[in-house]
Amino acid sequence: MKPKTYLFPGTVNHWRADVPITEKIVWKAVVEAAKHAGVSKHVSPHTLRHSFATHMLEAGADLRTIQVLLGSCQSRRHYCLLALVPASSASSSQPAGSYRGV
Repeated sequence: MKPKTYLFPGTVNHWRADVPITEKIVWKAVVEAAKHAGVSKHVSPHTLRHSFATHMLEAGADLRTIQVLLGSCQSRRHYCLLALVPASSASSSQPAGSYRGV
């Protein structure tokens, strides 16, 4: 579906336009937010995506719901959440309560 207007419109020649924002803008926003929050570790849009999925899973959401909320896995630009396996059913080398992607 192609919306007629965007919640976060992009720019063309430094003027606000009805186009989607670029990946560069998303990266800048994440880095700036981390800086203002006092986070010294490296963060990226993928960090937020992973954190969201982890918090949803720990809150009891089922994997399919999380996959739908994260969006399609058809694009290389999306980091797919194909499956998360609780550490208790994974190898015993991981600490309890952690998750690994499969």
